[in-house]
Amino acid sequence: MSIGMLGEKIGMTQIFNDKGTVIPVTLLKIGPCTITQIKREKTNKYAKIQIGYKYINPSKLNKANIGHFQQNKLPCFKYLKEYKSNNWININLGQTISVNKFKIGDHINVSGISIGKGFSGYQKKHNFTRGPMSHGSKNHRQPGSIGAGTTPGRVFPRKKMAGRMGYKNVSIRNLEIIKINYRENIIVIKGSVPGKSGNIIYIYQK
Repeated sequence: MSIGMLGEKIGMTQIFNDKGTVIPVTLLKIGPCTITQIKREKTNKYAKIQIGYKYINPSKLNKANIGHFQQNKLPCFKYLKEYKSNNWININLGQTISVNKFKIGDHINVSGISIGKGFSGYQKKHNFTRGPMSHGSKNHRQPGSIGAGTTPGRVFPRKKMAGRMGYKNVSIRNLEIIKINYRENIIVIKGSVPGKSGNIIYIYQK
């Protein structure tokens, strides 16, 4: 893994290519990020790179985080992310990473928290079929049996039932970069990105 950065999702829109085809795109404001820590492994095959995003007032952090930044003589950041990298020889502590590392046509992977949809039934959450809707049926949207009786006498873990839907870490791979605004640190990628507008996302390129 060579490049990893933090950013925000601006929103979605659509653009037209030269042939007039509509392309759904997502706008992302990425970085600039600062390298706040480098942990080199004994094997020297890779290193753990920690990056910081968005400056924050030190009064809003605890003493442990403030000491972490002061030790490396760096400003305080609101968001931190650590990832592994094989290309760590040319990386220095305090170095700033921006979208200049990317170019149009590159493919990136995007991770983020999906939109939370609250408590949902088993049909909406797991796409189960309903019961018969004819007169006399009492099983329209009921989940039905969830396990055997005496043996095993319990419900097995990971049983698909009603529960909280969404708000999970979702990753989408190989999203193509359509446009890049180097001045505003904005990239336009083809397709959708998990989460709502304003969510913190993590992009990385292998």
